[in-house]
Amino acid sequence: MKLPGQLLVATVITLLSMSATADEWLRSMPEFELTDQSGKTHSLAQYADKDLLVFYVQGVGCPIARIALPNYREVRDEFSDNNVGFLMFNSNIQDNPKRIAEEAEEFGIDFPILKDEGQVLAKALGAERTAEVFIVDPETRAVLFRGPINDQLGYETQRVNASAHYLKDALNTVLAGGTVDMSNVPDSKGCLVAIFDT
Repeated sequence: MKLPGQLLVATVITLLSMSATADEWLRSMPEFELTDQSGKTHSLAQYADKDLLVFYVQGVGCPIARIALPNYREVRDEFSDNNVGFLMFNSNIQDNPKRIAEEAEEFGIDFPILKDEGQVLAKALGAERTAEVFIVDPETRAVLFRGPINDQLGYETQRVNASAHYLKDALNTVLAGGTVDMSNVPDSKGCLVAIFDT
């Protein structure tokens, strides 16, 4: 006769565990002061007038990060009439500002690429792969979405057209006042960002 009670306890523990995992997955953006590939300094406070910010994890030489660039531009252009800022950050310790600037010039990257000195953003957000994107509320610093831009790219695979548009859908949901269902968002595919403890 103890089975229903045990089942209830097990269910509660599972739900609490899932909630903790979701909270750990969507973290918060720390305040920062970082320099981009042009030498310009950026801070989160500078973007207080934006409704949302989108951050893309960039890495010099990563083929997936390079191939996904047009998709990121497409989303930025589609939301150009909305009050959304689009940035990138690079947390790779081997990618110095000179290399980042050369990559930006070679591939026509027209987004600010913040050099994540000390891996402050990567550690705070739990970023693990390039080409991952984060939607952030600059007022509350809450991360409202993290994942791939779409389902076009994978490891050694590339679809002609994407069938799922995770970033676009998430932006539309958040701008409409909704909450993104992260259970339907897969992990991002990209080059590994090595995080070092200090």
